[in-house]
Amino acid sequence: MIYPVFIKKGVTIGITAPSDGNKKETDFIRLDSGKKQLIAKGYELLETAHVRSSYKGRSTDGKIRAEEFMELIKNEKVMWIISAKGGDYLMEMLPYLDFNVIRSKPSWIQGFSDNTGLTFTITTNCDMATIYGCNFNDFGMEGWHKALENNLALMEGKNIVQTSFDRYEDGYYDRITGLEGYVLDKDVYWRNITGEKDIRMAGRLLGGCLDVLLNLVGTKYDKTVDFINKYKNDGILWYLESYSLNAEALTRGLWQLLEAGWFDTAKGFVFGRPAFFSEESEITYKEAVLSILDKLKVPIILDADIGHKAPQMTLINGALAEITCVDGKGVLKYSRA
Repeated sequence: MIYPVFIKKGVTIGITAPSDGNKKETDFIRLDSGKKQLIAKGYELLETAHVRSSYKGRSTDGKIRAEEFMELIKNEKVMWIISAKGGDYLMEMLPYLDFNVIRSKPSWIQGFSDNTGLTFTITTNCDMATIYGCNFNDFGMEGWHKALENNLALMEGKNIVQTSFDRYEDGYYDRITGLEGYVLDKDVYWRNITGEKDIRMAGRLLGGCLDVLLNLVGTKYDKTVDFINKYKNDGILWYLESYSLNAEALTRGLWQLLEAGWFDTAKGFVFGRPAFFSEESEITYKEAVLSILDKLKVPIILDADIGHKAPQMTLINGALAEITCVDGKGVLKYSRA
């Protein structure tokens, strides 16, 4: 497993838009605020050309997005690359990436949602650790949430033990100033759904947004089985979250990944809070998950601090980790972060 070098003050953080870009005035305010705050903490910031561009859900065409991303990869000063936004069309840039160059010049690559197409693919194709965590604009809020402090501390190589947060943002809210923090309107409670009172599991973290993973399975970018077999002695701790899958789509999707062999070495599963989920046919999220995964006889946790309903933990794809869940509270600890 290739681990990029942890960052230190004075290095450059790159911002790019491999999916959609910023388009609202509040987005620009938040982007500039995030840059200002990280500069104040001692870092340089480098923004690629189309971070402030959005047309039909894309910052620009796939080839240019890949070129801008590769510019940051090749820049010796850039050690941490953070995606500006999520979206729907990141996959269009994948044919233009040079995975050999990415592997030869390891940098931390971070994003979530549609950026799963980048983080998951680079980890499984390049055997390189990547970050599933917030997109850049979250760093623009006034008064950082603990999740952001943890994110930066981990990138600086500090051995942070992440614990589940007290409250989360259940809805989606329009920003007025662009500098708002999360609207924490519901209590966090991690659910153990396989019968254990206490869950303790260890292995290598791997995962992302299910909506995106289902587009990758079976393509030439799908090196998942090779990756999990390489680390079969460690086993995989799968973290998964969904954006808009309903009960039927979630059930079919998990079945597809199971039958594709992705879960053959699973040590356990942690599911984030779904962004949008409808209980079609009166099937709950729990029932959909158990209908496919219960046969594996491994621990399963729901409603963890992962993905679209902020705040979220910083997850390092490929890293050895331990996850515990007791009485609704979760802890994530890295053996090597």
